[in-house]
Amino acid sequence: MQTSSDRHEYPAHWEADVVLRDGGTARIRPITVDDADRLVSFYEQVSDESKYYRFFAPYPRLSAKDVHRFTHHDFVDRVGLAATVGGEFIATVRYDRISADGRAASAPADEAEVAFLVQDAHQGRGVASALLEHIAAVARERGIRRFAAEVLPANNKMIKVFTDVGYTQKRSFEDGVVHLEFDLEPTDRSVAVQRAREQRAEARSVRRLLGPGSVAVIGVGRTPGGVGRSVFDNIRDAGFTGSLYAVNKAFPEDQKELDGVPAYRSVRDIEAPVDLAVVAVPVEHVPEVVTECGEHGVQGLVVVTAGYAESGPEGRERQRELVRHARTYGMRIIGPNAFGVINTNADVRLNASLAPEMPRPGRIGLFAQSGAIGIALLSRLHRRGGGVTGVTGVSTFVSSGNRADVSGNDVLQYWYDDPDTDVALMYLESIGNPRKFTRLARRTAAAKPLVVVQGAGSAPQGHEVRATRLPHATVSALLRQAGVIRVETITELVDTGLLLARQPLPGGARVAIVGNSESLGLLTYDACLSEGLRPLPPLDLTTAATADDFHRALSEALADEACDAVVVTAIPAVGEGPAEDAALAEALRSAAEAVPGKPVLVVHVELGGLAEALSAAMSTAPQAVSKRGDAPRPAERPSTAVQASEGRGLIPAYPAAERAVRALAEAVKYAQWRREAVDPGRVPEFEDIDEKGSAELIGGLLARGQGLTLGVDETCELLGKYGIDVHRALPAPTPEDAAEAARTLGYPVALKATAPHLRHRADLGGVRLDLADEEQLRRAYAELGELFGTPQELRPVVQRMAPRGVDTVVRAVIDPAAGAVLSFGLAGAASQLLGDTAHRLIPVTDREAASLIRSIRTAPLLFGWRGSTPVDTPALEELLLRVSRLVDDHPEVVAVTLEPVVVAAHGLSVLGASVRLAPPPVRDDLGPRTLPVY
Repeated sequence: MQTSSDRHEYPAHWEADVVLRDGGTARIRPITVDDADRLVSFYEQVSDESKYYRFFAPYPRLSAKDVHRFTHHDFVDRVGLAATVGGEFIATVRYDRISADGRAASAPADEAEVAFLVQDAHQGRGVASALLEHIAAVARERGIRRFAAEVLPANNKMIKVFTDVGYTQKRSFEDGVVHLEFDLEPTDRSVAVQRAREQRAEARSVRRLLGPGSVAVIGVGRTPGGVGRSVFDNIRDAGFTGSLYAVNKAFPEDQKELDGVPAYRSVRDIEAPVDLAVVAVPVEHVPEVVTECGEHGVQGLVVVTAGYAESGPEGRERQRELVRHARTYGMRIIGPNAFGVINTNADVRLNASLAPEMPRPGRIGLFAQSGAIGIALLSRLHRRGGGVTGVTGVSTFVSSGNRADVSGNDVLQYWYDDPDTDVALMYLESIGNPRKFTRLARRTAAAKPLVVVQGAGSAPQGHEVRATRLPHATVSALLRQAGVIRVETITELVDTGLLLARQPLPGGARVAIVGNSESLGLLTYDACLSEGLRPLPPLDLTTAATADDFHRALSEALADEACDAVVVTAIPAVGEGPAEDAALAEALRSAAEAVPGKPVLVVHVELGGLAEALSAAMSTAPQAVSKRGDAPRPAERPSTAVQASEGRGLIPAYPAAERAVRALAEAVKYAQWRREAVDPGRVPEFEDIDEKGSAELIGGLLARGQGLTLGVDETCELLGKYGIDVHRALPAPTPEDAAEAARTLGYPVALKATAPHLRHRADLGGVRLDLADEEQLRRAYAELGELFGTPQELRPVVQRMAPRGVDTVVRAVIDPAAGAVLSFGLAGAASQLLGDTAHRLIPVTDREAASLIRSIRTAPLLFGWRGSTPVDTPALEELLLRVSRLVDDHPEVVAVTLEPVVVAAHGLSVLGASVRLAPPPVRDDLGPRTLPVY
């Protein structure tokens, strides 16, 4: 049992599971007085050389005094952490707070000496790097700002751990020892290093699950049928290239094979290593199986067994225990209640799923939390005829079931640099960590398309994740900002994925339409307009058009500099058959090959033969991006020459114009995002911002309590330190007070009722504008009283008139899951009733601020709609950037509302503002790497 040691209670929040460099997992936790035997056992397994490097002298064993010192900590000035696998130590780290002269000290001393020891068998797995991240986070929490370490020059591995971490460092050499000092404040480089390590580790952990050299299916029935036997048969029938084992404790002791595959009663009996175990036993037997797998050294589990969180409270606890149990042995889990995994790579050929057929190899990666959706996706991509026709290949498929451990974020890390995957399709019932998903999606989308259907469901049962308070539409908008191609249905997911896998990205929104049906061409034209594309007048070839006519028309359209993409519409002529379909398909393919930089789509009507002919190629690898759509691709992606050798690009065929055009519109928007992502802009510096003064003001205000909404004067003072001037509104509880306020501000003035039911509701008559003198002011005061009640009910204020313009609203909020979000819209019905509000993640760059203003549907009102005077949008962009800086610099500012912001032809006026302060939510993405806690 873990207990407190000297002064402080045991800090359970320091416990964490981490993914190591090789993809395995380890548990990091504080060392306590109960760990004496574990520490001694650990030390005995460390080589003499490693002991020498740690203590600078031969040190064969720990004395009783050493053991006491290394296990008794106050969790403030003396802290020790251990990395464990199977409950045993594999590495330790400790810090001791020291004074300027190197002696033991207490706060306020802010420096500590740090030292590591890693078991030789686990060196090179990134254990020390993970421990350094966690001990640094602990130190910062305890007021330590700097680490010092002394290392022997020959201990290159440990020196590299310190120098590679990315912190600001000082290095010196004295008396034969390298002395290192480094600040613990995260830097851009340290965060980049941490995230790069996270990506490599999580990607490798998924790679171990998708590319095993050996698989044991545990729970294989002796006769066909049942889940375990089905998965076993599917692995065998797919031609898995590694070693396969059938395991069932009910096998007779003399049974050695099952259908020619080695059979065992327990995974312990398998003499060879087992990389992956598929668990398909009754839920009550899973703990025993996990123990056997862990003790045998299995690297990962696919748990298809049901009866976990989806079944109720008892199942949720079973699921949490399953994850904790597996991680104890360094194993990761897909599932439970999983449909399985597939890898079509010729060197693997793994179908460890309930899918009866192995998908055709290709370059589309699929992820689905739901097994039913996973089946639908595989079916639609596999079948010929109907819907989006033709066979399109899959690189890898993961159906995560209850998503207790491996999630969509992990699979994204794997796909990012997977050379076999060019397009990623994901069905997500929920996003457990929107902040991390958005970060990973942005990086992935810069290299390859990511298409997502996001359900409106809650987090999977059994998950302890922060729930976002943002509306579903807002989360979707933020995903689009990160480059995610966000679609609404499974049909759109497949439609868009097929286009992106088969064709290059368009260079713009100009679409040529050619075909042999005038009506179908017009339908396509109208669909383009509806999706915001710029269609050219359709070219009608008439129903008498031949394959040569189509070839000529498509070639001319592709050669036209005014065209970025071509939609071919085709209806069958009377008497046409397979030969004519093949001829037309060849004509279209040959024309498209001649100009490979522009996408081509086909809208067909009852042309099954044409659809199959168009799909008769060997590769789904996309061609190069067109000149206007250039953007970086991963270095691992095959060159255009290699792609050509694999087979000609496929032309996707769609049964309806709307579906084809919608897919094309998504590709156009994604290509535009890729072009802009090359230069995302910058977060500008403003010389008049008083960041230090703001921090002091916020600190003083928060000292009053945990959270508060600032008063008018405090709000104006804080915003003023960031160059945001708020027009003062003086209270007017009596007509005399109103007159005095007007004299102070100067006429003309506005008289406003600020009662909650009247605030920002000029339509109700609670506002009187352009009051030129005291007489008009007193008359307006009396009218408001007659209409709405006493001054106590009205809460009237007097404000100086601002220049006329367009009323807008600017908001910023810190969401515990998604992070800081900046929102903009027009004030009133546009944003409140119609939801016409745009959002960006903070910090916002200058280019993002400009796009934020232009992305609302009512944006034309800002740019001279119907002859009105355009307003000062540069001033509005600057205001957005200043609000973004305020929230980014001071996470204690958890909410800001500026309403209304009247944007005039020259300048703007902030007429109302509110600010809320609170201790900021914990930033998971800036702390040390951890796996979700259950």
